[in-house]
Amino acid sequence: MEKQNSSSGLRQAQTALKKYWYAPVVLVLVAALFLAGSWYGQKKADSQNAAGNRRILYYVDPMNPAHTSPEPELAPCGMKMEPVYAEDENQPPGAALPPGSVKITPKKQQLIGVKVAAVAKSPWTYTLRTVGKVAVDETRLYRVKALTEGWIVKVYNNSTTGSLVRKDEPLATFYVKDLPTTLQTFYYAIDAVERLKHDQTLAPGQQDLLETQRLSAEGVLLNLGMSQLQIKDLIRTRELIQEIIISAPATSFVLARNVTEGQKFNSGEELYQLADLSRVWILADLFKDDAKYVRPGEKAKVTLPFEGEAQMAAVSEVRPLFDPATFTLKVRLEMDNPGFALSPGMFVDVEFPIKMPPTVNIPVDAVMDSGLKKLVFVDRGNGFFEPRRVKTGWRLGERTQITEGLKPGERIVVSGNFLIDSESRMRLAAAGMFGEVAKDPVCGSNVDASKAKAAGFQSTYQNRNYYFCSPGCKEHFDKNPGRYAAKTDGTQKKPASSPPPPEQSKPAQIAKARTMDPVCGIEVDENQAKANGLTSVYQGKTYYFSSFSCNRQFDKDPERYLRQKAPGGSGASPAPMAANGVKDPVCGLPVATGPARQAGRTSEYQGKLYYFDTAGCKERFDRDPEHYLSGSPEVAKTYKYPEVPTNPDLLLRLRRDSIRAIPSGKGQSLVEKGKALRLQQNQPLMPPPPAIQTPVKPSPPPQSQAPQNPAVQTPQASSPAPQAQTPQSTPAPHGAGGHQHD
Repeated sequence: MEKQNSSSGLRQAQTALKKYWYAPVVLVLVAALFLAGSWYGQKKADSQNAAGNRRILYYVDPMNPAHTSPEPELAPCGMKMEPVYAEDENQPPGAALPPGSVKITPKKQQLIGVKVAAVAKSPWTYTLRTVGKVAVDETRLYRVKALTEGWIVKVYNNSTTGSLVRKDEPLATFYVKDLPTTLQTFYYAIDAVERLKHDQTLAPGQQDLLETQRLSAEGVLLNLGMSQLQIKDLIRTRELIQEIIISAPATSFVLARNVTEGQKFNSGEELYQLADLSRVWILADLFKDDAKYVRPGEKAKVTLPFEGEAQMAAVSEVRPLFDPATFTLKVRLEMDNPGFALSPGMFVDVEFPIKMPPTVNIPVDAVMDSGLKKLVFVDRGNGFFEPRRVKTGWRLGERTQITEGLKPGERIVVSGNFLIDSESRMRLAAAGMFGEVAKDPVCGSNVDASKAKAAGFQSTYQNRNYYFCSPGCKEHFDKNPGRYAAKTDGTQKKPASSPPPPEQSKPAQIAKARTMDPVCGIEVDENQAKANGLTSVYQGKTYYFSSFSCNRQFDKDPERYLRQKAPGGSGASPAPMAANGVKDPVCGLPVATGPARQAGRTSEYQGKLYYFDTAGCKERFDRDPEHYLSGSPEVAKTYKYPEVPTNPDLLLRLRRDSIRAIPSGKGQSLVEKGKALRLQQNQPLMPPPPAIQTPVKPSPPPQSQAPQNPAVQTPQASSPAPQAQTPQSTPAPHGAGGHQHD
């Protein structure tokens, strides 16, 4: 019974499971959807918190900045497209950023390892390390050579290679066949001089002759290779010897021995080579760029490898010699060698202390050297990094000198600049600039130097090349190159001004650092305008501008803008706009010059560049630029449309004038076309106009019915009848003035 109940319960459970099998699946799907919604909501909240109140302009492909999209989607490479925010409030101070500038968020800076350091003007002490080789002092090198032909008789054991020998110490002996005869002549001359030395009967000339004979015989012995010491011994002993002694000329080491017993030698052969090693030379290898910092008389530290003891050496006055094998310069150092610790051919470590005066120097890793140009990335604040071209001077170790391009106090990237440079190159490629970016000295636009050169938009002034965006800018530059070159180089003369008084407060100085552009009405940083050459001097006063176009307009007619700026003038200064923007001459809206230039919303007219908010504004300007520039240069003239008349008589007269303007025969064709069109649309035709009849002149009213007021007339009397003069043969067009207005 129990088995039946259990089996029936199992069957019921299986039946219920088969019937409601979808319930677990639905529960799993609901849970999955809940988790997915929670994850998406959290991600969206995080993205909103990260974005803050910034407005997203568009989305850009991280691998191809030229590919953009108004909606978030995946890039062709499979990566997620990144948003680009409206950064009007986060723009760095000063002028607009140059092309190639990038913005990197603090989070990305931390990921790629970006480090920023301040530029300072400071001295630099560097230890130049190199390798030197010990060499023999050439003034202490001795070469013993044979003066005549002979044979080696005996070689002493103390004259082996590397042995230290004292001065006049015998090294070897040799035999010369002319030695006995020469000795006899020498002894005869000596005896004659000594015997007749005190003889008073000899004439003075005879004594001099005997002394000359003695000196001649002694010279023959010296020519045979006999030393002065051996000659003195012969004078004392008067011994007939068979050998001449080879002695050491100085206390020195034997570097080479080329003799053996019984060896025959010829005249001029080298028998021994000796050197005094109490003072040696050190030949240090230095490259040309490093050798120029080493000066004669300076001290250098010389250390033997694996030995801690160091000695000081002095740089010789002799000019370094170039070694073509190693392409280095051999700098000679002279030093004492106590204990003969240094031997010729040994290698030593040499350290030159170099002290440089205070200069602007930065780490070598901060400079991106491509071979043709050198760039550093300047931190402009708010995550903006500007690529700037610099010129370098000396390079010692980890520091290099900056001669042009940076000022003390600026902050530059010292680590992680490789990834920033890659992003900058991609931005330039997206803007169509693949070569060197130059600035047009006339209009201030950024120009691809290679493209401008290929198009012929290039001029040379004072051995410097300038590139232009159009033939008009090049023509303006060629007319007055000195003015534009001075602005580009920042060498424009400024009027002399007295320094501010010491009691002037710091906020007042800061307030005076910003002024208003007299042309565009934009607030300008004076220091930034000076650095960019956007200044003009007129009647002893300096004016600052936000762009080259504003500066150029002012130079054309300064009185016009000064009259507008002056109180009570004929014109009013334009309303100030947001920094880094100009006014659209068509729509009247402020426009950011950078995005407008990248989007191609610019037009050049009469040498001036105009920026537009939309493509439609640009098209309207291109159709009729004079219309929008007829007023002031910045305020567009509003187009006045004709007003619609409301007077019924005026409407009727306009209708009649428009109909009369239709040529003869044209009206009938229009009527026929209208009839055909109505027939196609199954519409009733309009009734034909009534025939034109000549109105009969009304009879004058009786006197009894004359009105009391003479100003009031009847309609028949006041209505003119111009139709009566129309010829009957001329058909009136449809809708002609054959009807009177009641």
